[in-house]
Amino acid sequence: MPQNLDAVAVRAWCRLALDALGRAREEIDSINVYPVADGDTGTNLYLTVESASQAVDAAFTGHEPALPSLTETVRAMAHGALIGARGNSGTILSQLLRGMAQVIGADGVPRGEADHVEGPVLERALRQAAESAYQAVAHPVEGTVLTVATAAADAATGTGGDCGAVARAAYEGARAALEATPGQLAVLGRAGVVDAGGRGLVAVLGALTGALSGEPLTARGAAHGKGSVHGHARVEAVECEDVPGDESGPAFEVIYLLEADDAAVTRLRARLDRLGDSLVVVGGDGLWNVHVHVDDAGAAVEAGVEAGRPHRIRITHFGADDAHTTTPHTTAQPPRERAQRAVVAVVPGEGLAGLYAEAGATTVPTRVGEPPASGELVDAIRRAHAREVVLLPNDAELRHTAAAAAEQARTEGVRVALIPTRSAVQGIAALAVHEPDRRFDEDVVAMTSAAGATRYGELAVAERQSWTMAGICQTGDVLGLIDGDVAVIGAEVARTAVSVLDRMLSAGGEMVTLVLGESVPDTVAEHLEKHVREAYLAVDTVVYRGGRQSALMLIGVE
Repeated sequence: MPQNLDAVAVRAWCRLALDALGRAREEIDSINVYPVADGDTGTNLYLTVESASQAVDAAFTGHEPALPSLTETVRAMAHGALIGARGNSGTILSQLLRGMAQVIGADGVPRGEADHVEGPVLERALRQAAESAYQAVAHPVEGTVLTVATAAADAATGTGGDCGAVARAAYEGARAALEATPGQLAVLGRAGVVDAGGRGLVAVLGALTGALSGEPLTARGAAHGKGSVHGHARVEAVECEDVPGDESGPAFEVIYLLEADDAAVTRLRARLDRLGDSLVVVGGDGLWNVHVHVDDAGAAVEAGVEAGRPHRIRITHFGADDAHTTTPHTTAQPPRERAQRAVVAVVPGEGLAGLYAEAGATTVPTRVGEPPASGELVDAIRRAHAREVVLLPNDAELRHTAAAAAEQARTEGVRVALIPTRSAVQGIAALAVHEPDRRFDEDVVAMTSAAGATRYGELAVAERQSWTMAGICQTGDVLGLIDGDVAVIGAEVARTAVSVLDRMLSAGGEMVTLVLGESVPDTVAEHLEKHVREAYLAVDTVVYRGGRQSALMLIGVE
């Protein structure tokens, strides 16, 4: 039976690639000698693919019980990689995936038929991936992930088989090219290692082959991947001109997402190329991921401001203990003393972010449809700059992401306790009993107990007709969820909220917490407070504003 690429295979590819990079992460980090020996290539690739995989999962969830089209799936994959790209390697990988998506999305069979592409389309997609990656890099150098990507496309061209045969040929071609990289780039040869970014790409192509054949592959024969790791070799393996042996170089890595038009980005490329090296600008259609190494981080950010709207700005000082999301004016400040303990929390709205910050927490804001990746949580833990950190994910879907972030932070010497909060109201309850002066274990137990004793509810608007635990809902219905399941279907916010409250309070309670979204008027809160006061005499109510991007309403009962 021909092995063709469809939406389900793309989802499997993302998951297998994430698993493969997770297993190879430490090995790839250890051979990262180029362009900066900062030991993070494997981690950056993992975080980039994690973001791509989350975006694909979200596309599938949004279409349940149907499937998304292949075009929707590959575009979600490319967009997720773009917004989550980390470092040189992740930025290049995001462009490779975008190049593939451009071809696959254009050549997919219409949804009404078998929604897939066949071998020749995958061949063209691999070629477009390699070419677009070269175009995104300011100063390409051979012996890098670019070389490996080109070799994969060359090996796949003219295969004449189905997608499975094309993917396997690309994988074998990439693996052979990877083994040759030490002879193409002097710094790799001296260190006795293969290119780290290329090693990661081989893992990703092996996952593609596995998704199509059902037999995941590993990077066999990568013996050169386990060699010595030299110091900060300033040879630009991917993005800069080859300057072997030069250990000097820019002090900062600057990365940001940028909303700008093509003309502005063209000017930005020229300006950043003059400011530093390792310049990679990927993306299109108004959204770009910008990566550059510079001495003047402020100038790099200001160039982005002049070009459009930069956000998710990350500035990393090479060799520093902390990688911060920060502003240009703080990068030159001396390291501050670590606090003993901090709380890091994911929050779904501006109002809640302010509330958590007032309580002393370091916050990770979320965007609709863009859950934070584990790398963002690790960044927040670093920003908290504490020896001990309590992590509140505030979302059941973030439990694995938060666990990965906690484990990464522990390897950096931070003691992290993950409290599996499933809603922001559980996080509020945990924060209310937080006492940084008591023993860490005691504080964690108290916060966990408070969160666990808080039932959580939510009001949302149905986006389409679907089956729920409470029956069939129609588009526009108000859904009342309790502990994650739809319990009430209503037509009006206040009445639905009352029904949810009554069900939650039927099991008892002492405190009701209401978090109102931006569109909910104050009169609804007044109505609910009055209802609780009159129907449940011993129960208090507290109301907060969640602001933009928060749920229609969050409800907590302690």
